[in-house]
Amino acid sequence: GRRRREAAEEEVEETPQEKKLRLAKQYLEELRQLGESRPAPLSRGAAPGAEPDPHALVLGSPADVLLFLQVLPPDPARIRVLRGHQLPVTCLVISPDDRFIFSASKDGSLIKCKWEVDSGKRLCVVPGGKKGTEERHMGHASHVLCMAISSDGKYLATGDRNKLIMIWDAATCKRLHIFTGHRDAVSGLSFRKGTHQLYSASHDRCVKVWDVGENAYVETLFGHQDIITGLDSLSRECCVTAGGRDGTVRLWKIPEESQLVFSGHQGSIDCIQLINEEHMVSGADDGSLALWGLTKKKPLVLVRQAHGERDDQGLQQPYWISAVAALRNSDLLATGSHSGSVKLWKSGEGFRKLEHLLDIPLVGFVNSLKFSAAGDFLVAGIGQEHRLGRWWRIKEAKNSICIIPLKQKTTASSPESPGSS
Repeated sequence: GRRRREAAEEEVEETPQEKKLRLAKQYLEELRQLGESRPAPLSRGAAPGAEPDPHALVLGSPADVLLFLQVLPPDPARIRVLRGHQLPVTCLVISPDDRFIFSASKDGSLIKCKWEVDSGKRLCVVPGGKKGTEERHMGHASHVLCMAISSDGKYLATGDRNKLIMIWDAATCKRLHIFTGHRDAVSGLSFRKGTHQLYSASHDRCVKVWDVGENAYVETLFGHQDIITGLDSLSRECCVTAGGRDGTVRLWKIPEESQLVFSGHQGSIDCIQLINEEHMVSGADDGSLALWGLTKKKPLVLVRQAHGERDDQGLQQPYWISAVAALRNSDLLATGSHSGSVKLWKSGEGFRKLEHLLDIPLVGFVNSLKFSAAGDFLVAGIGQEHRLGRWWRIKEAKNSICIIPLKQKTTASSPESPGSS
């Protein structure tokens, strides 16, 4: 009876509709594991009998997830390094078509260095200015901490230590608008997929919702007890946040103006990303990596000292997890620290196990990680310092963007071809 009560306490309260959806997805997952098959879904607008476009499919349910069972170690000689930032790279995003990378750093410039992925050319640089001159200059006047790009590739949003959110035309690098309202550094941004609704998180402990298409503020949500360090969202009208030293991850349900609270890390939770609509991954400065299901208050998996330990004046201290990334709707994850490598992980057994796949050597603080939409490359933002402070400095590191090619041996667990390679 005690075990049943404890299990019930761990369950997150859910509406009848959410329970139906969860049970349906659980049933589909069971069918997938039994090897049941069904016709491949068509991409939107495709004619019956036509070959589906893999980039146009919406892989929403567990039955559609492509499980990448093996990633081959990349050739270090093929890792491309893009230089241009004078100070540590703090954040980056990849355009939805995988053609461009946008990055920013502590130097205040928005090196919307719109980098071209194929050629590595720097297409656009927006220089920064002095604090208080943002209206006259195009760029930021303080450290840029976060950025996000809309799923149609139209808008780019950037947030800085000076409490400002700037909206840009991603194609031309022209600034369109400035949002004000946060009372401290803006530390997380994410567009709701398929919309121009923007979520922002701040060191002022609140989440704000904006309508970028209308240049309008929508609402503010409160709940965290410490600075918010990261934020992410997908298609649903909700977002997830990492609450630093308040020790919680939160799921914010925007229409209901409610939140679900998750706990499991011992240190400051510094980064978070959704894997799909039902699972997320987070990292903390106690070195732990957590894999979560949105119906459980505790982690499904918790890997302690995921990047090992370092000797700090005779004491063994875990390497901080400074960045996490997930290849959407797959089981492939990546984590970054200042341990000298990026680690790739596989989440198996219905997201109840994390298996370390391989290490990719990279010197410096890995402050940002993003997979391309196609999963054929991983981009890392590297700095000599951590994006949020100056606790250590790694002099031999290069402030740069690294494009890491990925080769995969895949087993498609999607319903159209179970078990095929």
